[in-house]
Amino acid sequence: MPDDLPGRIEDTKLADALSERYLAYALSTIMSRSLPDLRDGLKPVHRRLIYAMHQLHLDPAAGFKKCARVVGDVIGKYHPHGDASVYEALVRLAQDFAARYPLIEGQGNFGNIDGDNAAAMRYTEARLTEVAKALLAGIDDDAVDFRPTYDGEESEPVVLPGGFPNLLANGAAGIAVGMATSIPPHNAGEVCAAAIAMVRDPAITTAGLLKHMRGPDFPTGGTIVEEPAAILAAYETGRGGFRLRAKWSVEQGRFGTWSIVVTEIPYQVQKSRLIEQIAQLMEEKKLPLLGDVRDESTHQVRLVLEPKTRSVEPEVLMAGLFRATALESRFPLNMNVLSADRTPRVMGLHEVLRAWLDHRHEVLVRRSRHRLAAIERRLEILDGFLKVFLNLDEVIRIIRTEDEPKPALMRAFELSDTQAEAVLNMRLRSLRKLEELEIRKEHRGLSKEKKDIQALLASDPLRWERIAGELEETRAKFSTGPLGERRTEFADAGPVVDVSPEAYMEREAITVVLSDKGWIRAIRGAVADPRELKFKDGDRLRLLVACETTDRICLFATNGRAYTLKAGDLPRSRGDGQPVRLLVEMTNEDDVAALLLPREGTRYLVASSFGRGFVVKAEELSAEKRTGRQILNLRPGEEAQVCTPAEGDHIAAIGSTHRLLVFPLEQVPELARGAGVILQKYSGKGTLSDLTVFRLGDGLSWRQGERTRTETDLRQWLGERAQVGRAPPHGFPKNGKFG
Repeated sequence: MPDDLPGRIEDTKLADALSERYLAYALSTIMSRSLPDLRDGLKPVHRRLIYAMHQLHLDPAAGFKKCARVVGDVIGKYHPHGDASVYEALVRLAQDFAARYPLIEGQGNFGNIDGDNAAAMRYTEARLTEVAKALLAGIDDDAVDFRPTYDGEESEPVVLPGGFPNLLANGAAGIAVGMATSIPPHNAGEVCAAAIAMVRDPAITTAGLLKHMRGPDFPTGGTIVEEPAAILAAYETGRGGFRLRAKWSVEQGRFGTWSIVVTEIPYQVQKSRLIEQIAQLMEEKKLPLLGDVRDESTHQVRLVLEPKTRSVEPEVLMAGLFRATALESRFPLNMNVLSADRTPRVMGLHEVLRAWLDHRHEVLVRRSRHRLAAIERRLEILDGFLKVFLNLDEVIRIIRTEDEPKPALMRAFELSDTQAEAVLNMRLRSLRKLEELEIRKEHRGLSKEKKDIQALLASDPLRWERIAGELEETRAKFSTGPLGERRTEFADAGPVVDVSPEAYMEREAITVVLSDKGWIRAIRGAVADPRELKFKDGDRLRLLVACETTDRICLFATNGRAYTLKAGDLPRSRGDGQPVRLLVEMTNEDDVAALLLPREGTRYLVASSFGRGFVVKAEELSAEKRTGRQILNLRPGEEAQVCTPAEGDHIAAIGSTHRLLVFPLEQVPELARGAGVILQKYSGKGTLSDLTVFRLGDGLSWRQGERTRTETDLRQWLGERAQVGRAPPHGFPKNGKFG
């Protein structure tokens, strides 16, 4: 069977066939769908839309035409894809909240920032904007190459002349096979200023360019809080990102109330979904500082956020919203574009601007050559007119009498074929004296323009000076008015605000009370007299600590473990509270040895019933798990007994053997966990009764009945760690407790 007949079967490995076809698909996606061309910043569908509207003469000064007509021309002549996708691309080019500089001016419903879709294309109308006109300038002057359309019946531009810096000004986004692009929009005036600076100094650095072009300028405004060093690194490499926050302010109300008003939201964030997200988080109680959210937007964004209480700091409230919602987003920078040779590459800002300027230089040369050829053709015709105007009677005679007037005119006046044809096509009204003066005036003007163009084509500096002038005109045109003003501001991220759950809670003074049988509760305010506290029959007060609802309480248990509880989460009813064992995993044999309020920078002395112990930092006592954290390692029959603040320079320890020992605190090591060292030595089955940390200069104090007694002369009890000690002073409590 011949190879060129249909139905031919060829044996091929499946892996080879798949790789070949997948590669073709990948290249098609990269080159013809997803990545923009850096010269005009457009993907094929956008370029074909603009060119089709240009062919329909939908200029900014012309009337509108139905979008259905535009879409029909695009899919019928240039882009054989579905009408829905083409219309969506058209709509996006017309949305002022999606495109920084819209290329299409829409009439009708083109959607909104809430995410509502545009009306059907049979209802909406469109025409080009001045920005699109700048992109197309010179397209009829042989400024760019054309190629046949998909059916070969017409031709389309490979790229637009690109008199507007569309790639950076409007940005681009797309996902291809194995690569993607994400370029934020920028201010066109700033981009032109940076390009002019590059024309003046081709060796300018990226840092120098950023003096003119500060960073992205999103159509929806907002505030960029990225560090300048990170911005510079992103533009140098072509990869990075920008933290973008909503713009907000505080509005004061009556009687000291206030609310936050959001007037600008991050780019590509739908306002309706943002409000739904905030409402959902409020319902899940993940935004406890926020009381209400309202949408008072008209054609401008206005979101009102009301705090639950006026005591909340606005910065704390917004810090939580920035972290939890889309009021802060990160826009990635990945300048992966198609270069002039149609190769996808990630480029830095310097390389992108350089390539765009080189394209503008090529367009200038091609337009100049095209204009020069047109001038030379016109001058040839004008030369012929001037020859025949010297003898119009002879021209008329030849035309009236000769059967073939064209060759006769060429012989009589030494005219070229083009000149003779122009003379024969001349109207009778042109045979007046005034017309000869107009021809000579036009000839002089075109001759001067020809010399200027020849000089331009012969001088590289002149061409770059002309490009700088065109850039200055573009900058002046698109940097004024509401469209040209910078919308996105720059600001410092500010200090890191505590947005932990404790920061969301309203601070309130409470007293945490622990009973002898292990019931814990929180009482509002301070307890003036602990003896007035009521408990169940047979129960009594064991420990209490004054704190605030935002504090974390540490329970140091007899098993040597530390447990952490949130004071604000403890039961605050008037009842007996809740058993500790329901809040943390403690066994029935375990008990609470100490109720602490750890503060950062504080140290604690922990000790066991066998008289072993060490110093531990308060940070080590924090344990978020219900199982707690093992601090003191115990031997069989041993219990953790004491955990007291290590505030002082000496330790006083007393055992069941009724011996008191005082020794320096520095003799005890600081550990995170472990068994510790021997603090006091006991004879027989003696155990530790109590210990305390104090300042030797202040003396040792203990409770004796209703009063406190202090012993300042402690020389006879001073010793070294691990000694036995001596009998305590006369009057020391028989239970061996200091307090």
